[in-house]
Parts: sequence; C-alpha cells; structure tokens
Amino acid sequence: MPTLLVVESSPRDGHSMSRGLTKLFVERWLRNHPGGRVVERDLMKSNLPFVTLPWLGAYFTPPEQQTSEMKDILRLSDELVSEILAADHIAISTPVYNYNVPAVLKAYIDHIVRKGVTLGYSGEGLVHDKVCTILMASGGVYTQGSPIRDRDIATSYLRLILKVIGIEDVTVIAGGNAKSVDMGQVTRDEFLQGFASEVAEAADRT
Repeated sequence: MPTLLVVESSPRDGHSMSRGLTKLFVERWLRNHPGGRVVERDLMKSNLPFVTLPWLGAYFTPPEQQTSEMKDILRLSDELVSEILAADHIAISTPVYNYNVPAVLKAYIDHIVRKGVTLGYSGEGLVHDKVCTILMASGGVYTQGSPIRDRDIATSYLRLILKVIGIEDVTVIAGGNAKSVDMGQVTRDEFLQGFASEVAEAADRT
C-alpha cells in the first residue's frame, strides 16, 4: 500500500493557495491509489520547536548514550523522520514569505536532517526511492523568463535540502501571482484551476 506524506506549512487554513493546490493533489493521488494511505503533517498544529541548546546536545549524543530526557527532546524529531522514511511520495505545501519558506517549514527541515538517519556521516543522503512534489504559492512569479527569477530562493533551498538527504526526484508546482486572489483580480477557484493540469501530472507520477 503506497503512502503519501503531506507536509502543510501555511497559516491561512481555507484561504491558503498552497493548501488549495495540495487538496487538488491529494484528491488526484487518491484517485490513482484508492487503497493508498495519506499521512498529514500540519506544521501549524505540530507545536514544532526551533532547535535549542538541549536539542543540539541530544542530537550530538550517540543514541546508546542518550538519557531519557534527551530521548524525550528528540521524540518529535524522530517521529517526523519516521514519516519521511515510511513515505513513498512526499508532498510539501508551502507559501513563500520574503522569497523563502516560512519559519515553521525551516524548523521542520532542521528536525528531519539528522546525521546517521537521513544524512550520512560523510555527507551522503540516506533517503532513497522517494518522489517529492513541492506545491508552492507565491505573490510573485519566479518561473523561467521572469525578471525576478533570481529571487526564487525558496525553490532552490528546498531542492538543495531534499538532494542533501537523498531525494532528487522532485517536481515543483510554482503557483505564482497568488496575490491576484487577495487583490480580487481572480477568484481562489480560478487561480487553483490554472494549475490543475500541472498538479494532476505530478500526482500521476506514482
């Protein structure tokens, strides 16, 4: 039974463009995998802490030497890593803030890049045989030919991090000009339907 891990990071709930794209993606993926399992990880509801000194102390302590307190500190991180390793397809849903990903998604990344688990001690990625789709909504348009393409830090960063842990089969749905919905130029449904074919193609890949 294939497993899809959905990572959500927008605080806008039903108004979110990235969550709207993800809803389309999940519906299509389930149509292709009627017996599939969807694991939802909503970062806005996970109370995900930023990396702290105690967390780093636990992180750099070999598992067999960790105290019970250290294990508790890493418990959520371990859970997030387990979700990544158990998934066949990973969908990362994110808005773009000031050209990069939201702080909560950066915090998530800091928890899943784990030496000896997702990243080898020599720097090699340990997460293999995964497909990833990034569903991104941004106010600006950063796709090929855009005069501000060089500001597309979010896409470059996510591709880099995923490659670092071993995931290179990555498709990006770049939902640019999402601000047109907030400005009343198009409806939310009209905006989302403009990317429906790209989303379906990505969901059909596995």
